[in-house]
Amino acid sequence: MAGIEIVYDGDCPFCSRYVTMARLRDAVGQVRLVDARSEDPLVTEIKNLGFDLNEGMVARYNGRDYFGADCIHLLSMLSSKSGLLNRLSSTLFSNQHIARLSYPVLRTGRNVTLRLLGRVPIV
Repeated sequence: MAGIEIVYDGDCPFCSRYVTMARLRDAVGQVRLVDARSEDPLVTEIKNLGFDLNEGMVARYNGRDYFGADCIHLLSMLSSKSGLLNRLSSTLFSNQHIARLSYPVLRTGRNVTLRLLGRVPIV
């Protein structure tokens, strides 16, 4: 399949906004967003590969899977630079070192927010 597939937590307000904010179509063509809480076969496949979707999202691009910090790094490199949030994301996460250092903080913020909203972990 040409394009990119992104498996993310649809119940997470940060994850949902991030994947819809990233303007990828110009760079990669088709963008398929898959809620990690759905019964989509890709979710099952990703879980069977050992990815914990409570710990990060996954992007499948050019036959390779990118998880967590590597995923946001990839998305920032592919996203359009139009719009303030896209430029900010690109500036921060296009540096792989910064993406890897900041990802645990982002993940912790996500987990705390989900807990406060009463949302259960992905099973």
